[in-house]
Amino acid sequence: MFTKILIANRGEIACRVIKTARRMGIKTVAVYSEADANALHAEMADEKVLIGPGPSAQSYLVADRIIEACKRTGAQAVHPGYGFLSEKAEFCEALKANGITFIGPDVRAIGAMGDKIESKKLARDAGVNTVPGYLGVIADENEAARIASGIGYPVMIKASAGGGGKGMRVAWNDEQAREGFRSASNEARSSFADDRVFVEKYIEQPRHIEIQVLGDSFGNVLYLGERECSIQRRHQKVIEEAPSPFIDPETRKAMGEQAVALAKAVEYKSAGTVEFIVDANRNFYFLEMNTRLQVEHPVTEMVVGLDLVEQMIRVAAGEKLKIQQSDVELNGWSIEARVYAEDPTRGFLPSTGRLTRYIPPAEDAHTRVDTGVYDGGEISMFYDPMIAKLVSRGADRNSAIHHMREALDKFQIRGVAHNISFLSALMNHQRFVEGRLTTNFIAEEFPDGFHGLSLDTDTNERLMAVAAAIQLQVEQRAGTISGQQAGGRHKVARNWVVRTERTNHPCTIEAVDDGFDVVFGEKRFEVRSSWEIGQPLWNGTVNYRPLSIQLDRLGTGYRLIHAGAEMKAQVLSPRAAQLADLMPVKLPPDMSKFLLSPMPGLLARVAVEVGQEVKAGQELAVVEAMKMENLLRAEQDGKVSKIHAEPGSSLAVDQIIIEFA
Repeated sequence: MFTKILIANRGEIACRVIKTARRMGIKTVAVYSEADANALHAEMADEKVLIGPGPSAQSYLVADRIIEACKRTGAQAVHPGYGFLSEKAEFCEALKANGITFIGPDVRAIGAMGDKIESKKLARDAGVNTVPGYLGVIADENEAARIASGIGYPVMIKASAGGGGKGMRVAWNDEQAREGFRSASNEARSSFADDRVFVEKYIEQPRHIEIQVLGDSFGNVLYLGERECSIQRRHQKVIEEAPSPFIDPETRKAMGEQAVALAKAVEYKSAGTVEFIVDANRNFYFLEMNTRLQVEHPVTEMVVGLDLVEQMIRVAAGEKLKIQQSDVELNGWSIEARVYAEDPTRGFLPSTGRLTRYIPPAEDAHTRVDTGVYDGGEISMFYDPMIAKLVSRGADRNSAIHHMREALDKFQIRGVAHNISFLSALMNHQRFVEGRLTTNFIAEEFPDGFHGLSLDTDTNERLMAVAAAIQLQVEQRAGTISGQQAGGRHKVARNWVVRTERTNHPCTIEAVDDGFDVVFGEKRFEVRSSWEIGQPLWNGTVNYRPLSIQLDRLGTGYRLIHAGAEMKAQVLSPRAAQLADLMPVKLPPDMSKFLLSPMPGLLARVAVEVGQEVKAGQELAVVEAMKMENLLRAEQDGKVSKIHAEPGSSLAVDQIIIEFA
């Protein structure tokens, strides 16, 4: 067994590998960039090595620096995590040449599965179901249209070396096939330096389901059940679960056996994933094989009871798998939600900045948090904006959903935008609860984008009752402050007004032995909690129903957040409420003559100059952040009067870039 390993990655996956290595008695080495000098993974490891500046192309993607760090620290093996160098055959070869073990599959498997065209040919030869399509070289757009017509529309045009949703187009007729070929080829050329594309049948009502495989160097390969990964945005997964609510035991066995057959065909050893697309009739077709650990591996671990990172390390050290296929059992249900620093109401644009509050829910038998950040830490513009992976487990799917809802309610993040409200919306969506999922779920259910959540009447009333109870608790404490006016006595009133969105809700509040009773008209709410003033999380019951609320002081009022929705409430005396009605409404300033940065990031370029006339749709500027390039265009005709930011400058969200006359 290894005595010291290096983790060639960062963030939550690096922290997750360190935890397993520590439990196994293996020392760890973290590599970090200048932007990650104070990162959690660098602090957790036994040793850390600086490998370059913030941009990953100058640090985490430089194989020579990883190898040099191994030599300097005496690390015997490298765990690549996922992303970065995890699927680079050249990196694997370089490690081997320097006598360092790669904790993952060998070069042959990585190379064979890295090319989408070649991998499909291998899958077909191994007896794996493949999507009907054409895998040869396509000469031009006319040939693409002819091939597509022969397969039958709709078809998917994909870049051979693609990934992350780049170089993909759906065509429903000959003209769209021609256009799809041109654009997919151009995008593939610029993104991957490889313009090869292929055409395959587009599966309608598709589900994205993957099989976890595990192999050793003795020819043993197992499948560990499936994961449902259909909830996606921009071809990136948001929610994953194991098992799938759609797959029956017969289909699971057939998919698993085909995944094993493919893994054996490339002599796969380590943990890996075979991805399938599944139609409404449970017909399944090979999509691709990921020769690494997946982001969503925790849900498999939760239902199978295996530590996949430990298994990877043991296999790399030359050990034989200690379990057989007959030993694999799926127990319970697990769901993973990816918590990102992004604004779902702005098209999921990433957010950067300091985490002024970061309190994840406590881990227990039902909740797991894989994270790479900490309270007071910073979300950098250089890397993926993932904050954490929140994982729930229950005896069945409904139980897992329930625990996920509770955990999301308790997940406190301030300082950056985040997607918890969107995740809560998904967990409470009836279609998700029923398990009617496809990869088009988000596009179908949120066609105009996500605009936040609204509270139903019942929840709204319960939150108002809590706000009222909190205010009375504050008033009671005020009465105990010493040194108040002589002869005066602080009397706590019973009559109050809860004010939300300039609407007044009169109520009476009465303190009782174990809490407060709040009455709005004919409705009584019994509010009970052990909450103390200053705590950011209110846990208790309202009319004997459990409730978790995140609480922020907001001027003279409160911000209450529950189930991803928020309420802003003031609790005022009746006279103060009357006076508040007289206050004018402050309107937001007119920013129509300004181009604002939609996200924090780096201003890559400004495409116009002062005095220039611009037309609607014309390119104005490009902002880069977190692997995303956002091209900003003019919304209407105008004339540039001033440029407020220079290329290369760092921008805050809504910072002015260009002013128009």
